[in-house]
Amino acid sequence: MKKVTTLENKVKRELPDDLMKKMGLKPFETTEIGHPEVQRVAPKVRVTTGQNKVVDSLDDVIKNNLKDGMTISFHHHFRNGDYVFNMVMDKIIKMGYKDLALAPSSLTGVMNDKVIEAIKKGVITNITSSGMRGSLGDFVSHGGLKNPVIFRSHGNRARSIEEGEIKIDVAFLGVPVSDPAGNANGQDGDAVFGSLGYALMDAQYANKVVLLTDNIVDYPNTPASIKQDQVDYVVKVDKVGDPDKIGSGATRFTKDPKELKIAQMVNQVIVNSPYYKQGFSFQTGSGGAALAVTRYLRQSMIKDGITASFALGGITKPTTDLLEEGLVRKVMDVQDFDKGAAASMANNKNQQEIDASWYADPHNKGAVVNNLDVSILSALQIDTDFNVNVMTGSDGVIRGAVGGHQDAAAGAKMTIITAPLVRGRNATVVPSVETIVTPGSSIDVLVTERGIAINPARKDLVEAFSKVPGLHIVDIKDLQKMAEKQVGTPKPLEYTDRTVALVEYRDGTIIDAIKEVKD
Repeated sequence: MKKVTTLENKVKRELPDDLMKKMGLKPFETTEIGHPEVQRVAPKVRVTTGQNKVVDSLDDVIKNNLKDGMTISFHHHFRNGDYVFNMVMDKIIKMGYKDLALAPSSLTGVMNDKVIEAIKKGVITNITSSGMRGSLGDFVSHGGLKNPVIFRSHGNRARSIEEGEIKIDVAFLGVPVSDPAGNANGQDGDAVFGSLGYALMDAQYANKVVLLTDNIVDYPNTPASIKQDQVDYVVKVDKVGDPDKIGSGATRFTKDPKELKIAQMVNQVIVNSPYYKQGFSFQTGSGGAALAVTRYLRQSMIKDGITASFALGGITKPTTDLLEEGLVRKVMDVQDFDKGAAASMANNKNQQEIDASWYADPHNKGAVVNNLDVSILSALQIDTDFNVNVMTGSDGVIRGAVGGHQDAAAGAKMTIITAPLVRGRNATVVPSVETIVTPGSSIDVLVTERGIAINPARKDLVEAFSKVPGLHIVDIKDLQKMAEKQVGTPKPLEYTDRTVALVEYRDGTIIDAIKEVKD
């Protein structure tokens, strides 16, 4: 067997040199984007004179537009309530297509079985996505896919599409409502999911755009997130998704004492930071601790008479409640994690739908993440250099997503990671993470139930927080030792030399490589 040669990037990760050269990829160097001039590509246009694009047969649309070796895309806004992905993929598999590249905004658990079937039959040989979990992550981690997956952040996916690195031939986009011309949104119909933020990139740049909907209304349908000048076909289907499962698993109110303690500590960090002032901005996640932070922050804002200029990112009902109360002036919404947030978009003009480029593309004329004051993010692992892993578990298996993690961390003035010291029998704070997704230079504060660690590079925050009584500040290396004492030293994982996935940084450079897990 030929020996795999490697090269080291600036976060000291070994990357497969031959594979990098073959794919024309560069190693990660810095989080600084600078001011490059980039060339955006223009999508092909099929001129349409008629306004009625409704077709009866999805089979005919696929046969007339798809060829072996093409790239297809989907969005993940339906999450576990998605019916469209499996419906389309089932037909593509039965038609016997080969060597397709799959380029969805992300892959959810409901898609796993069909993707694995397509890989085993040679239908899909390449994947780029924000993430994958469950059986598909396990399958890829054990060498199931012919070529390495490329994991990209939401902002990086937008950049890659705009600059032509991802060339989508056919986009299959499920929507809860459309008119016959293709004016569609995610705010009306039965399977409402709110913002279409990630699908908007596909609608704008794909060579062919196919809308699938169970609800065709009279022309013109407004508001139109996806517009008729972007759409080639509208296919009527029986049902696009299960509205009860769109928000399932994404949001939950925690009663866990550990998570509540972490949330309280995060709120203490925010309100004692230099960024907590009239008109500040923030982004939170959808986990239990993150939702609790939103509630504690609300109480502090009311007490202190402070309102926020905007909240950003994946949006939950606790955030839209702040909008209704006047505690947040605007919500910049790229996706909605629950029914409450999705319903709010239709009723509040101050909840602005944004696409993934506006949200986080590092190579445009100004992404919203660059205006963030505070970003609150989670981690599967964080190491003593503050590098964060949200992609692989302690067993080395792929079980997460880059999402907007890199983007929000890079853009915000203060990025806070929330994590318990240990999960089960696995340490969260470790000497070295299994996979670097977000580099430590983008991370400012770690909050665990056992203490708060501040990145020593942020001398301003070290000085500011050292003056605050009641903040339990500890060295991150001490937190790592506490975790190790609690669960012991883990046995080193065994990998083969084969690379099963590459993790891109938001500028397209490679920050880490994921190796095949040995059985």
